[in-house]
Amino acid sequence: MKNHEPRIVIRRKRSHAGVKHNDSWKIAYADFVTAMMAFFLVMWLVALVPQKDLQEMAEYFRMPLMTAVKGGPKNETGSSVIPSGDSSIIPNPSPIASRGDAHTEGDLRDVQRLENLKAELEILIETDPVLRQFRPQLLLDMTPDGLRIQIIDKQNRPMFATGSAQVQSYMRDILRQLGPTFNRLPNSISIAGHTDSVQYASGEREYSNWELSADRANAARQELVAGGMGESKIKRVLGLSSSVSLIKDNPAAAVNRRISIVVLNQRAERRIDEQNASGESSADVQELLAPIPGPALQLPGIPGLPVPMR
Repeated sequence: MKNHEPRIVIRRKRSHAGVKHNDSWKIAYADFVTAMMAFFLVMWLVALVPQKDLQEMAEYFRMPLMTAVKGGPKNETGSSVIPSGDSSIIPNPSPIASRGDAHTEGDLRDVQRLENLKAELEILIETDPVLRQFRPQLLLDMTPDGLRIQIIDKQNRPMFATGSAQVQSYMRDILRQLGPTFNRLPNSISIAGHTDSVQYASGEREYSNWELSADRANAARQELVAGGMGESKIKRVLGLSSSVSLIKDNPAAAVNRRISIVVLNQRAERRIDEQNASGESSADVQELLAPIPGPALQLPGIPGLPVPMR
């Protein structure tokens, strides 16, 4: 009897001779493309960041612990580009907010206008043949009140005649050249006259350095207006004598004799206006404004008919 067991057939695949396909290069290429995309994305973001912020971030990586505790350097708006970590468990005394420390957007624009005016004046002084020869006697700087232009005296080239408010011809040229430039801004100006500490023979009993400095400041105002500056630009005219010396160690020096012109910023103008406020709402002022009845005369023979004094 034949064996009827099932027949087992094993099929084997024959490998075809040829090049084997390896797709591993595609993975490497995809990683490369992803890395390049990330690189160019980082470069694009870095190009958008201001240079000042980049410097602050670089400072963070130099001293990361200090920056993490205290926060990064402050920017123009007073906030830190790099925020600090959690607050300390030791409470810090809260600072008292000062009204004068808050900078509004208008104040920042005002400062920018004054900076631009300073740059224009420096160019004008360098290019104008009249002003260029007096460059050593012209000092420009920014102060808390605004842009200050100081015209200082020299021993061999005084701005005014000795002991008087008579303007010298070259001083007149300087003031008349500067006058029209102040019309470009809405800001008002303040003019102050300064003298040295050398007193008149009569001292301060009669005509003194106080009167002289005030007269010289007013003479400077007249020349600025004559040069084309609007009369309404003047906020105040001051005579300071020798109370604010340029060289404190040598109050008798010639450079202490000067005219100081300040293009006031908005804060300074507001402060001056507040100081000079009339206070019309005050009851005392209202009483002063009330008409005062004059004394009356009684006509003889006509009782009750007063005659006002004239």
